[in-house]
Amino acid sequence: MAGIRVVEFSHMVMGPSVGVILADLGADVIKVEPEGGDQTRKLLGSGAGYFPMFNRNKRSICLDLKSERGLRIARKLVARSDILIENFRPGTLAKLGLGYAALSADNPRLIYCSAKGFLKGPYEQRTALDEVTQMMGGLAYMTGPPGRPLRAGSSVVDITGGMFGVIGILAALERRHRTGKGAEVKCALYETTAFLVGQHMAQMAVTGKAAQPMPVRVSAWAIYDVFETAREGEQLFVGVVSDGQWKAFCAAFDLAALGGNPDYALNNQRVEARDAILPQVRALFASMAREDLVAKLEALGLPFAPIARPDELFDDPHLVQSGGLVEVSISADRKTFLPGLPLEIDGERMALRRDIPAINGDLAAVLAEVGEA
Repeated sequence: MAGIRVVEFSHMVMGPSVGVILADLGADVIKVEPEGGDQTRKLLGSGAGYFPMFNRNKRSICLDLKSERGLRIARKLVARSDILIENFRPGTLAKLGLGYAALSADNPRLIYCSAKGFLKGPYEQRTALDEVTQMMGGLAYMTGPPGRPLRAGSSVVDITGGMFGVIGILAALERRHRTGKGAEVKCALYETTAFLVGQHMAQMAVTGKAAQPMPVRVSAWAIYDVFETAREGEQLFVGVVSDGQWKAFCAAFDLAALGGNPDYALNNQRVEARDAILPQVRALFASMAREDLVAKLEALGLPFAPIARPDELFDDPHLVQSGGLVEVSISADRKTFLPGLPLEIDGERMALRRDIPAINGDLAAVLAEVGEA
């Protein structure tokens, strides 16, 4: 996306997710922060990682959008840009004269992406957060045990909502190639959550029974679970998801009685007999070291996963050796490695072109580009 200029008026996660994806793909993303810097930079606890994760490969300028000069610079910048990203409350930028109608009049090729809580409808004026829509959209219900709704362990709606924003932007860019006209693109947390739980809605439509939360669900496969191994605290997820895998699994682990039982030959038979099959597999796995299980399962080509914490990914051999982690500065004297965009294009991963920007670090250069130096 080299040659595409993006102006980002956003904070927290959803808007910056749109921006960092475009930035990693080569666009020139200029992050417009309030004077003193984006407050996301200062979050503690679970928010401490937001800014460093979602703002690499961007440039930073600080503008007071309520001042005449700040507004003039912002309008000049947008007039020279291809894409605008914003995730403020509905109407906030429009009140400042930075809404789609006003800016597209100056720049008809502009693609204006608004990342909101809700798309058009009865809820569109509500304030939303990732956790709000996980709760009201059924995702928290599906994640926690019955009676204990639990948000997913990442800002999954913010991030996937941002991904849908990028998809809309790329579609609008493709249309602009043909028509020369920009577009107004909107993505939203609530509708993203509904899309994520759509499989459970479809399950209800197909079976006539409401989907149960993940901790108590009836799995589609008999062996599709987390197992204890010989060492305390070393767990392993294993999935056996086809009749062929079942035969190979039983042969490799000397489970002839299970593998040779005609009552377990087909997947749906095994699902119905899960209470008879699983205790035998659990007992076997509990007698083996996790590394031995991993070696066998990898040789068989079966789905498996040692249970890991996010901090263990810093040393994951696959991510480290494949270039899946990029080095960024999280302060003047501290660097770390964070996950890059999960894509390869022509066999290459997306490189770090710009470190996480300092507050207002690119003001002089950007002002010169818009004739305000």
